[in-house]
Amino acid sequence: MHGTIDPAEETRQDAAKGLAYSTPLEQFNPGDPELFRTDSFWPYFDRLRKEAPVHYCKESMFGPYWSVTKYNDIMDIETNHAVFSSASSLGGITIRDVAPDLRRESFIAMDQPRHSAQRKTVAPMFTPTHLDQLAINIRKRSAECLDNLPKNDVFDWVDQVSVELTTQMLAVLFDFPWEDRRKLTRWSDIATTIPGPAGLVPTEEARQIELLECAAYFSELWKERIAQPPKHDLLSMMAHSEATRDMDPKNFLGNLILLIVGGNDTTRNTLSGSIYALNKNPDQYRKLRENPELIDSFVPEVIRWQTPLAHMRRTALEDIEFRGKQIKKGDKVVMWYVSGNRDEEVIDRPYEFIIDRARPRTHISFGFGIHRCVGLRLAELQLKIIWEEILKRFGKIELVDEPKRVYSSFVKGYETLPVRIAG
Repeated sequence: MHGTIDPAEETRQDAAKGLAYSTPLEQFNPGDPELFRTDSFWPYFDRLRKEAPVHYCKESMFGPYWSVTKYNDIMDIETNHAVFSSASSLGGITIRDVAPDLRRESFIAMDQPRHSAQRKTVAPMFTPTHLDQLAINIRKRSAECLDNLPKNDVFDWVDQVSVELTTQMLAVLFDFPWEDRRKLTRWSDIATTIPGPAGLVPTEEARQIELLECAAYFSELWKERIAQPPKHDLLSMMAHSEATRDMDPKNFLGNLILLIVGGNDTTRNTLSGSIYALNKNPDQYRKLRENPELIDSFVPEVIRWQTPLAHMRRTALEDIEFRGKQIKKGDKVVMWYVSGNRDEEVIDRPYEFIIDRARPRTHISFGFGIHRCVGLRLAELQLKIIWEEILKRFGKIELVDEPKRVYSSFVKGYETLPVRIAG
């Protein structure tokens, strides 16, 4: 599964495989966040792709849901907007339903035509010309961050690099008060956590209190933007666009959370995943150090290998037969990107981490169709520049221990990743 596996890890993975293949398919619940926290979900999806690529889970902590696990089947769901809806009013885009009174629209959780109108508002942030300008800022901040890392001491890569650099970028995109930028990280984590003992907040009520603080903070910034001439930051773009300037409070907070999570979780977890992947595959790390020009194919390969968001969800608008299964109107349909990115029928040697793949962009980590990630080029640019700067400075960044993973079947990420920069 990975290039270098310690014996304890191998034993754990063998146990996970044994359990996955001895459990009856009708009892499968691949969305169990505990499987993701322990990184033991892989054999469940391997079996589903082979034996039940469209699978119904009757009961789970998220209620009943369908799983779609093969790459091309996911593509078909992604592009059939007439039948499979993203609308927040039906539950939105994650396996976890949101109570009707707490649902907040964002453009990713909207159907056409409103989706495109709101999405177009922020699209100018990600044009090639503007990305060229952002690149200068990314390189400067990456260099400062990397130059301040301790040598020969163990530190948490997630906190000191992945979180810090992505949060700095978010603060730039929003023109957000610099000294408060870690609030963006907190709000992103709060928005996606599962309340309870394993989550960041004990209850849904506690989550809502923090999200309303986010809304209040941004409302003040919004008032400032409206009073100022248009500027080139995401908040100003929305404040001065016809499609978004009159959003109701729930739509406003929904779009904020979307942009914060989209700009934070994906890049952050792929940056952490890149260190993990290279340490598990030392031959590829050596190849990258000896051939830095391979960064261009290394970046999309990391994004595929990591798959920072494990799934997206749709809701069926009508009864439909799909791959021989009867999906009913109102059913929840979960597209498992993390499984599609390991589909042997589409991707050659999908479990191998190969930084010079011939077609590294054959992956579904950013989604597909109208809901494809609006900031994907920026995510790739950040990773590319950060790794250019890493390779200039450090021979090797060593993984000291296994990471602590996020308790979530939506965000596939790392809470901690202990590393040491070899002197």
